[in-house]
Amino acid sequence: MEALARFGFELGVLKRIRRAGWWQAGVRDPESVAEHTTRVAQLAGLLAAEGGADPARAAYLALWHDTQETRTGDLPHTIKGFVEKPDPRAITAAQTSALSGAARDSVRDAVDEYEAAESPEALYARDADKLEMLLQAVEYRDVGVRNVDEWITSATKSLQTDLARRVAEAALTLSSLSWRVR
Repeated sequence: MEALARFGFELGVLKRIRRAGWWQAGVRDPESVAEHTTRVAQLAGLLAAEGGADPARAAYLALWHDTQETRTGDLPHTIKGFVEKPDPRAITAAQTSALSGAARDSVRDAVDEYEAAESPEALYARDADKLEMLLQAVEYRDVGVRNVDEWITSATKSLQTDLARRVAEAALTLSSLSWRVR
């Protein structure tokens, strides 16, 4: 149980790590990795439900997709060509090495499935990651951040499912304030 508690404390670091790429767009106080992950998991579950896949599994995969950043920090895309992206599976193996077999295997299997990107749930979880970035870019744009177009373009181009592309298309026609009850 001590190992589980230690890992719980490590996961808490995600609440303090900021999404670093947004600083390059001029965002002074970007959301944390934990805040990003929450909406990714929610979107993954919704996409999976709409697409006929297992929403709980898609959300679970999404919950673990960035947990490696407790060890690396959030690495912006501008590192490409200078630093090799760390292997998420290797980091997860190190993070979970002290956990019991059931907990360890659950996390490692989720990260492996997400990284393999073969199951419908993994595809929806990966698309949810990109959709969350797109939604966040629109939100920042709506409050005056002007340099978000490359994030919107990158997110849109990365989507793998028709369902996620349709959601992105709809999001781009809306203001981020359009959800408010009228």
